[in-house]
Amino acid sequence: MEKVSVFLADWQVLFREGIHFTLSGEEDIEVIGEATDNEEALSFIEANSPRVAILNANHSKLSGVEVARRIKQNLPAVSVILIMDSENEEQLFSAMKSGASACLTKEVDPNDLVGVLRRVIQGACPISEALLRPGFASRVMDEFEVFSLISKEVDNLLARLSPGEGEILRHIADGDSVDQFAPTLGISEEAVRHQLDLILAKLVANDHSREVIEATQSHLPSIISRAKQGKPAADYITKDEFATFKESLKERLESFMGELG
Repeated sequence: MEKVSVFLADWQVLFREGIHFTLSGEEDIEVIGEATDNEEALSFIEANSPRVAILNANHSKLSGVEVARRIKQNLPAVSVILIMDSENEEQLFSAMKSGASACLTKEVDPNDLVGVLRRVIQGACPISEALLRPGFASRVMDEFEVFSLISKEVDNLLARLSPGEGEILRHIADGDSVDQFAPTLGISEEAVRHQLDLILAKLVANDHSREVIEATQSHLPSIISRAKQGKPAADYITKDEFATFKESLKERLESFMGELG
């Protein structure tokens, strides 16, 4: 039987060893390495790609969120589970946009951790369940409004919410539960959760693309800042320069969406 490879990184030795001990009781799971910080973890993962990386989101010069983002950009087959030292909504929201499959706290029950790990191994993305919180649904809607403004400046290359996806988020933001609004929309609760997975995939892809755009700002106009102000881009780059940038961004976005699919 081929075992699923898992890598662990956490600054607390006892916590890390506790996870290792828990996973050692699973016959089909093998811990192939450990680290105390995310810099060391990233080096190991790049050289010995595990199926799943369980990383601490805190206590490192290189945050777990940033490591997750780099892994999903360069090693999309590696799933990432982030562990927060304590509940932190801002960090959870950043984890969602990084491409992490799940985000837990250190209070998680060992059996629940194994359950989440198995769901991730099967291709699930438990972190999307955070979209069921009204505050998160509202924040995601705000993010896509900004994406829409940015997209107009880059020839509509960023993903947008479909009308149905927007309706789902609006209901959740208003405090409606899935079992309340799903019948109203004429879809099943399972279909709602599938749509949340798709929304999350778009959010991750767009956030990664936004990083590409921001990285070009030393060479191109400040597209994002101007878009947020609702101002049209000034015409002081050549069409060839913009075309080159647009094709580069389009290839990056299509590649990333293909990897998520």
